[in-house]
Amino acid sequence: MVLQCTPLIAIDEAELEESFVRASGPGGQNVNKLSTAVQLRFDVRRSASLPDPVAVRLMRLAGRRLTQDGVIVINAQRFRTQDRNRADARERLAELVAEAAVPPTPRRATRPTLASKKRRLDDKSRRSETKRMRGPSGSD
Repeated sequence: MVLQCTPLIAIDEAELEESFVRASGPGGQNVNKLSTAVQLRFDVRRSASLPDPVAVRLMRLAGRRLTQDGVIVINAQRFRTQDRNRADARERLAELVAEAAVPPTPRRATRPTLASKKRRLDDKSRRSETKRMRGPSGSD
């Protein structure tokens, strides 16, 4: 089975590692007995499913969810059932990969307009005049 992130990118099930832990928060007695929270691990550096530029952007996007070894850890404990938390974790990983798959638009260099240059210089001279008037007077 595969996790489809974008039409071109799909992550193989073998690359995902899931562990189930006890969740905090609501759940009544079950919270102390059942391991409903899911910890999903995905090794970005060793993944064959991701092109290199996408992997680099994904590691930058992951932030504090990324370990030093290049593994993304997603904790899901929003729901009371293991299945829904599992689906939530996979969905969040797919969204993260889909976001990383979009290449950033390059910045186009622009030049300041003539009017903006003139405004800047006018403001500068007005400010200079104000500061010059604050100084001591020249007649003693």
